Amino acid sequence: MSTLLLTHGAGGNRNAPLLVAVEKALEGIHVVRYDLPFRQKRPHGSPHPSHAAEDRAGLKEQVIALRERGDGPIYIGGVSYGGRQSSMLVAEEHDLVDGLLLLSYPLHPPGKPDQLRTAHLPNIRTPALFMHGTRDPFGSIAELEAAIKLMPARTLLVPVERAGHDLKGAAPLIASAFRDFFA
Repeated sequence: MSTLLLTHGAGGNRNAPLLVAVEKALEGIHVVRYDLPFRQKRPHGSPHPSHAAEDRAGLKEQVIALRERGDGPIYIGGVSYGGRQSSMLVAEEHDLVDGLLLLSYPLHPPGKPDQLRTAHLPNIRTPALFMHGTRDPFGSIAELEAAIKLMPARTLLVPVERAGHDLKGAAPLIASAFRDFFA
């Protein structure tokens, strides 16, 4: 059975409505909703950049534990910050997982398109599916298309019409795109 390790954004946790909805929509796929280490330490507040490596280490530990329990493909990803940390881990650990699901990738801080978060993208060799709202202030579809071209991996960007950073209501589309892309 396929497994998806899915994590939250900077302000959320494993019970974020989008994560719960994606888990329900992905029937037949084992979805593990995971609280990143920063969230395990504090129930509220944003992660501090100096602790991002700990969040990636926690993700890696979870993937290794999942690998020991099963023999199917393992995918990793998350919303915003969780997706970014997942992508950074995959850039460092090329053979760790079979695919990457990035929901609302935070390409840059809102209103600061000159502060791109793309340095690691050329190192990603794992197939990556991006789901991104057309009204997301963390990057436009055009900006994301340009960034994705930096990646040598097989990629797909699925714009979610009229959606913001929360991708509210997009779980069925996410599930469908996930199944199609990683089939």
